[in-house]
Amino acid sequence: MDPRIREHAEVIVDHSIDLSEGDNLVIDAHPQAADLVTALHEFAADRGANPLVVQDRLGERFRRAYLRNRDEFETPSHIEALYEEMDAYIAIKGSDNVTETSDVDPETTAAYQQSQQPLLNERLSKTWCLTQYPAPANAQLAQTSTEGYENFVWDAVLKDWDAVREHQAQMVEILDPADEVRIVSGETTDVTMSVTGNETLNDYGEKNLPGGEVFTAPVPDSVEGEVLFDKPLYHQGREVTDVFLRFEDGEVVEHSAGKNEDLLTEVLSTDDGASRLGELGIGMNRDIDQFSYNMLFDEKMGDTVHMAVGRSYDETVGEDNEQNESAVHVDMIVDMSEDSFIEVDGEVVQRNGTFIFEDGFED
Repeated sequence: MDPRIREHAEVIVDHSIDLSEGDNLVIDAHPQAADLVTALHEFAADRGANPLVVQDRLGERFRRAYLRNRDEFETPSHIEALYEEMDAYIAIKGSDNVTETSDVDPETTAAYQQSQQPLLNERLSKTWCLTQYPAPANAQLAQTSTEGYENFVWDAVLKDWDAVREHQAQMVEILDPADEVRIVSGETTDVTMSVTGNETLNDYGEKNLPGGEVFTAPVPDSVEGEVLFDKPLYHQGREVTDVFLRFEDGEVVEHSAGKNEDLLTEVLSTDDGASRLGELGIGMNRDIDQFSYNMLFDEKMGDTVHMAVGRSYDETVGEDNEQNESAVHVDMIVDMSEDSFIEVDGEVVQRNGTFIFEDGFED
């Protein structure tokens, strides 16, 4: 076993979820991640925890078979009971075919996601971590060799997360007390939103591993303007490119995509909250230096901003503010490296990817 796999497991149990004696641990993993699951069991045994492996959310082959043969769904109470009893949850991304569900009807997927919403809510209420195992299919999607992708993943995961936290805290200090944020990129993106009363979180490798962003929730009805997401995304096994959204009173009133626009339409039609923003995130991890078609990494890239339509995270919504509820949470990315700026309460705090607290900002 590559020694970095055990290092990866150790970061998860000690840094990300702080696994303790007696904890009931659920590990949701694709079979490609068997080595990492094995290492996690070794650490679970050492810490006196109780691990259980499931292959639910990430088992795309049998998910496809199920969704192609059924179109009405209900929340499975036995899975909900499992999540109610667990103390910690680890989801490990990895695939042997990243396009396995590409021929599932988007309406069917949307109906299924709505039925799973109570399960998602229960998982998110517990200690959890989402991470990546460097499987060959994911390397292929990233257009790199298997060894190159392994190096990419573990370089991003095995970091000094305390140093990351300190660096990103400078942006949290700017955004957390703010009222209004404006994002401008070229002539295609100019969008404003209120974040008044909402919390800005510092992601330094706990719930998402790797970490490398600060993020908050827009006030749902405050978003105004237009955004062109010039980085592609992979969703439901299909690539969606050049997503354009226009917002009025917080709602998407016009949308388009260069590729698979029908999938984008289905996402936005999932439920009432799917056509509103649930997250604004600022990528700050410059060690993620290549685009990989994997949002767990891509949204953390330095010189980017991402916005998610759909569900907002509980922790980002202030006590007196409305939470955007949805069965979906779909992140999309804007490149901020050129002809771009972030403005907070009228002050430019990032210009062409450089933050106000970094050398070169005034250049």
